[in-house]
Amino acid sequence: MIHAIGLTKTFETRKGAVEAVRGVRIEVAEGEIVAFLGPNGAGKTTTMRLLTTLLKPTSGTATIAGHDLFADPTGVRRRIGYVAQGATVSPMGYVGEDLEVQARLYGLRPAEARARVREVLAQLDLTGVEQRVAGSLSGGQRRRVDIAMGLLHRPALLFLDEPTTGLDPQSRANLWGHIRRLRDDEGVTVFFSTHYLDEADALCDRVLIIDHGRIVTEGTPAQLKAGIGPDATLDDVFLTVTGRELREEAVA
Repeated sequence: MIHAIGLTKTFETRKGAVEAVRGVRIEVAEGEIVAFLGPNGAGKTTTMRLLTTLLKPTSGTATIAGHDLFADPTGVRRRIGYVAQGATVSPMGYVGEDLEVQARLYGLRPAEARARVREVLAQLDLTGVEQRVAGSLSGGQRRRVDIAMGLLHRPALLFLDEPTTGLDPQSRANLWGHIRRLRDDEGVTVFFSTHYLDEADALCDRVLIIDHGRIVTEGTPAQLKAGIGPDATLDDVFLTVTGRELREEAVA
């Protein structure tokens, strides 16, 4: 589903070239849930933007959901959903109207758009919020509406950038229950970043950790912990390979 080799991204600044992503290789199979971890400034968000066509790579090759990232970025966008850290739906907008507009932008006719909005909201346990202003919803509901926005065109691959930041533990657990069902029932592949290592440990099939623009380790949570010691946690893994604690980074 993701096949990227040697991806790099260099930014030109007044002080010279800054290589934010350095020869990254990422492989994600269809149906996997993969966590992408890294300290602040490690290249995590830049890599996500490269894979979702929001930034053009400086070099490398990549096939995303069956489409060449360089030759067919439009094809990539048709096959992926991307939910950024910030809110997707305007807090002053009506949920149903905003979602229908997005569905129309994906080419659905009015009746199809309304039906698809109802279907996606039902999948995420949001039936009945269509007539509500987004700002009146709880934090967990608003985040699910953001995810609904990314699912309207039935993507095969869903990118989630810090999807549970700011949510309470119950809302986080509820949101991840819905995401697991998307994978199990719809076959959606999920690639997500998070500062919550307990989420990565409990929910994902594999973990990738990036630091200084390079993938420094990857594997299943069990494999990574076993490589450190019998009682190791993902916090121990992260500290060992980056020299920093992710929870400290999250509040820095």
